[in-house]
Amino acid sequence: MQPDYHDETSSCLRASELLGRIANKWTLLIVRELGTGPKRFNLLRRDIGDISQKMLSSTLKSLERDGIVIRDVTPTMPPQVEYSLTALGRDMKAPVEALASWAIQNADTIDAARKRFDMHNHG
Repeated sequence: MQPDYHDETSSCLRASELLGRIANKWTLLIVRELGTGPKRFNLLRRDIGDISQKMLSSTLKSLERDGIVIRDVTPTMPPQVEYSLTALGRDMKAPVEALASWAIQNADTIDAARKRFDMHNHG
């Protein structure tokens, strides 16, 4: 039986499910990078940095399944594959950029809070 997403509890569960899939570190970094324009796999991997080929591939596949990323294959030898944001992905870019900006602006404050917490709780 399909859940009724119109009641408040079901809406929270639905939001939680979707956020669990799309609000992870790699998804946010991929959307942010593709927000500047289409990129090939290796360039995307280089620009993101510390991501394995397997993790990038599986995250891109999930984003494609969710309708956030489109995979465009050019039939050359070897085939060239380029990734770009769909309209839904471009719509997601604004909140991703806002979250990234917030993180950058508050990184020092968060680091200081962590140090205070660790000193207080670990002697």
